[in-house]
Amino acid sequence: MKQTETEIKELKSLLAQMWSLAEQQVRKSFEAVTAFDKDLAREIISREKNVNAQELVVDHHCENFIARFSPVAVDLRFVLSLLKINNNLERIGDFAESIAQFVAHHQTKAIPAELLKQLQLRRMFDTVLKMMEETRTALAREDSRLASRVLGLDDAVDAIHREAVPVLAAWITAHPDQTAETMGIHNVVRRVERMGDRLSNIAEDVVFYVDAKELRHTAYTEATKEEKS
Repeated sequence: MKQTETEIKELKSLLAQMWSLAEQQVRKSFEAVTAFDKDLAREIISREKNVNAQELVVDHHCENFIARFSPVAVDLRFVLSLLKINNNLERIGDFAESIAQFVAHHQTKAIPAELLKQLQLRRMFDTVLKMMEETRTALAREDSRLASRVLGLDDAVDAIHREAVPVLAAWITAHPDQTAETMGIHNVVRRVERMGDRLSNIAEDVVFYVDAKELRHTAYTEATKEEKS
């Protein structure tokens, strides 16, 4: 096996560890806020440093790879994509910690079942987790078509976020004594929406790595149309 192949395998392993850390934080943040679990929220906050540390490890190995091998073509696209994916995963971890901070320090009671249903918060969480799973699979399989489909899932997350705003406004009108906490719930919804944005970035990075095709700042309708045909 070539030295570059050995190093690429190591990079993939390190990124997989980063991905697992970030995904655990996301899953636990969803559980903490929906179950009103302050102990779990504090656990998430304490483990954020592990995500940050792993980001530095992955970055360091990527930089060493570039310095040692001066990669070109697909190898260069691979390492550049990993650097961006790594950063996006770290930001997703930050959003999970932000949700945990709300639960630990500002949430005073469980989100009412009626409001939880109207916000479609569980559906939003489930969609983001599906995006995480599919982007990870797309990278492992070098499957740009699967990565492109993730972009469509982000549309669903964005739609839920837009629909949440009037729902929360109506809730504040009906329950003015809960205004501060309701605004905190809006911040939770916003953080989940931002997770979706970051996962879209990762999906675009997978497409760039596999197909040498840049999707940022461009429409992806043709990619999604092809999937539906």
